Amino acid sequence: MPKNENLKKILIIGSGPIIIGQACEFDYAGAQALKSLREEGIETVLINSNPATIMTDPSMADHVYLKPLTTKSIVGILKDHPDIDAVLPTMGGQTALNLCIEAEEKGIWQDFNVKLIGVDIDAINITEDREKFKQLMVRLGVGVAPAQTVTSFLKGKEVAQEFGFPLVIRASFTLGGSGASFVHSEEDFDELLTAGLEASPIHEVLIDKALLGWKEYELELLRDKNDNVVIICSIENMDPMGIHTGDSITVAPAMTLSDTCFQRMRDLAIKMMRNIGDFAGGCNVQFAVSPDEKEEIMAIEINPRTSRSSALASKATGYPIAKIAAKLAIGYHLDELENQITKSTSALFEPTLDYVIVKIPRWNFDKFEGSDRTLGLQMKSVGEVMGIGRSFQEALHKATQSLEIKRNGLGADGKGYTNYDQIIDKLKNPSWDRVFVIYDAIQLGITLSRIHEITKIDMWFLKQYEELYALEVEISKYRIDTLPKDLLLEAKQKGFADRQIAYMVGCLESQVYSRREELGVKRIYKLVDTCAAEFKAETPYYYSTFEAEIQTKEGKRYVENDSKVTDKKKIVVLGSGPNRIGQGIEFDYCCVHGVLAANECGYETIMINCNPETVSTDFDVADKLYFEPVFWEHIYDIIRHEKPEGVIVQLGGQTALKLAEKLDRYGIKIMGTSYHSLDLAEDRGSFSKLLQKNDIPYPEFGVAETADEALALADELDFPILVRPSYVLGGQGMKIVINKKDLEETVVDLLRKIPNNKLLLDHYLDGAIEAEADAICDGETVQIIGIMEHIEPCGIHSGDSNATLPPFNLGDLVMQQIVDHTKKIALALNTVGLINIQFAIKDDKVFIIEANPRASRTVPFIAKAYGQPYVNYATKVMLGENKVTDFEYSTKLDGYAIKQPVFSFNKFPHVNKQLGPEMKSTGESILFIDSLKDDVFYELYSRRKMYLTK
Repeated sequence: MPKNENLKKILIIGSGPIIIGQACEFDYAGAQALKSLREEGIETVLINSNPATIMTDPSMADHVYLKPLTTKSIVGILKDHPDIDAVLPTMGGQTALNLCIEAEEKGIWQDFNVKLIGVDIDAINITEDREKFKQLMVRLGVGVAPAQTVTSFLKGKEVAQEFGFPLVIRASFTLGGSGASFVHSEEDFDELLTAGLEASPIHEVLIDKALLGWKEYELELLRDKNDNVVIICSIENMDPMGIHTGDSITVAPAMTLSDTCFQRMRDLAIKMMRNIGDFAGGCNVQFAVSPDEKEEIMAIEINPRTSRSSALASKATGYPIAKIAAKLAIGYHLDELENQITKSTSALFEPTLDYVIVKIPRWNFDKFEGSDRTLGLQMKSVGEVMGIGRSFQEALHKATQSLEIKRNGLGADGKGYTNYDQIIDKLKNPSWDRVFVIYDAIQLGITLSRIHEITKIDMWFLKQYEELYALEVEISKYRIDTLPKDLLLEAKQKGFADRQIAYMVGCLESQVYSRREELGVKRIYKLVDTCAAEFKAETPYYYSTFEAEIQTKEGKRYVENDSKVTDKKKIVVLGSGPNRIGQGIEFDYCCVHGVLAANECGYETIMINCNPETVSTDFDVADKLYFEPVFWEHIYDIIRHEKPEGVIVQLGGQTALKLAEKLDRYGIKIMGTSYHSLDLAEDRGSFSKLLQKNDIPYPEFGVAETADEALALADELDFPILVRPSYVLGGQGMKIVINKKDLEETVVDLLRKIPNNKLLLDHYLDGAIEAEADAICDGETVQIIGIMEHIEPCGIHSGDSNATLPPFNLGDLVMQQIVDHTKKIALALNTVGLINIQFAIKDDKVFIIEANPRASRTVPFIAKAYGQPYVNYATKVMLGENKVTDFEYSTKLDGYAIKQPVFSFNKFPHVNKQLGPEMKSTGESILFIDSLKDDVFYELYSRRKMYLTK
């Protein structure tokens, strides 16, 4: 059946601000769905309160409402658009589903005659209500762990007595495992049961027998109205049951699943999907499998919507799940749609992978001092990376190289743990670094059977690790000039970085690179094609690998490379890597707009990024996508292969910026602001000298590289003192100290964490107002695109502050100083592109806190508030295609826009929630108010000093 022609206008609900458990995978899903519906000529209306997303860009939907996700907002939109035919809630995560249910219960969809598509309420209720889900599974003959639903403390105690420990408590209608926990002993039960009942909006929990040590799998499915079902991807968790799948290291396709078990699992997943409701769209099913010959299968849960796993599965297979799910929601059948990659097979064709992908989550525990770092049923990761390789080992190494935690891969960097007791403890209590700890354990001589006994990780994975270590031992016997080609090739095929090989043989990374060149061990690029090269793929989506040379009959030796280089002029855009606090979805927004702008200027665009959740890694954004670590070795090889005109670094946050020095050293052109200027702004001492020279006020300061120097400086500067390291993101390591003891402890701690860093000590302007400005500069003219005033006082990181656009309380004298300083600094730094400057205002005098000549977190916010494509303009300026004066700028706004930070403290219950100079927010929302008399503004302003801490 072709599409339902009665659907002319559809409302899509977004997922709101980024929180732990719900990140930019829903921006990716929503953006794909909007594109998909637009292709069908359907008018789209979007509601989402997150200003940093691509989906809320005016170009994505016909009508964008940046409003709070409430039923009140929904009613307002439906009154504005009485001709909306349907609502699609499956692209906005749990937030969208919960809002959809609330609107259904209040009769809103019925009142406005709006049809629900993509899912139905029964499906949501069955899958979210743990008791209903369990009853359905029993009816279908699908195995589930013995479990009982309880809605009171007393009943919970009875069930625990009946089942015995260990137990699992899962809260109904929550996201990211909120309220869920393992209970190993009776002493912990009361507290954890209470927490679960409180976390559930309906105060209901499911208590089930813990399947500890069982293997965990996920299947991604699509189903159409005709009951056709395709399994897009099988995903295996390397971690056994007990760790939330969002915090698990996962592998696709499944590695240790027997064919018979996989067939049974497929059948069960299809049966489950066909019985949860009458809907067409995507679904994620999770299973536990017993780790014995019986391979007994138990259903864990089913999610009738796009999820973080479906974003991962889309990038892993190249099959755009959200795009196809949106088409199914409007009535198409799978066999009527084409495969988006081959363009010659149908969407009913199941993807086949001739490569392996590994996903590793990214955490930010350092932002939450005192947090429990043990992983369990509640998700704690803030982002993730994905590595693609020809083998599990290569993909695992590429994923670890993508994490940006100062590791070069597994082992071979001298940073591993060497204490036996510490390693055993870390194996028993899984934490964020367990991917490295397994390698350290093998290196220390702990047997695989012992590691398996503690971790319950399948022996197959552990043997893969053991092989990697054996190769490291073998290579370490050689020097670089005696290292044989076959060993070097094997190391590269298994994903070892040049830096790791250099460590093994005791030489420089550049010498390993030269040796590779000399021996002809070169990186080649393969297509992600969904069909194991059975059909020709049309999509330029690549990953790198190494292959042995092929010899023809004629004696010609070559290695096949799928990435053909064109003679067009090219631009590389460096992505921002994994999401983390301080660097989130806003940089993906900037990268995507940079790609589109470069395309408009006639360049072939090349995107390099390793984050599976983002729009930038969608295969139809850039002309070529390299899904590779944003890691020097990989980038240098791509640049040598493609020979671009230059590289854009100022849109990818600190990740891309950190590579500017290497690019500059290797003579690769950086588009826009030069490396020298970027470095000058990052180096706190040099930057202050530039301010001094230009007669621009800044707080009294000094630079220290040791604790003694810092203590000597404290005698010149008055306390309180703000201590700031150089070259960091999101205020990492910043502290306000009030005496010499505090100062010494802070400096010693910082230099231990970030060795050889230059620390800037500022006199902290107590009680100052903070403001910031974003501008575009072409080296001659400066255009300020927005000035914001922070509601909280100076001392709280700008990312954690409520910021108003335009300012609400700065007089003409102060505003003029901000404008003058911004222009002076932008020109003094020879800025070409974007710049963000932060100010402290005391007694009507404007001091400079810092300047960042790159895209900042506030750029998407300003662009959305004023409805202007600022990143597009800035990119064209960086490329030298336009001058700042070529564009028209409108800064008209009725009333004010407020950027409101959102925190995920609920994941870390025992952590100090006070705010300070180090950023802790995971996302933000935008709120428009007509005047300062608005209750929201009044409340924010009255609470502004509540959070300030040192």
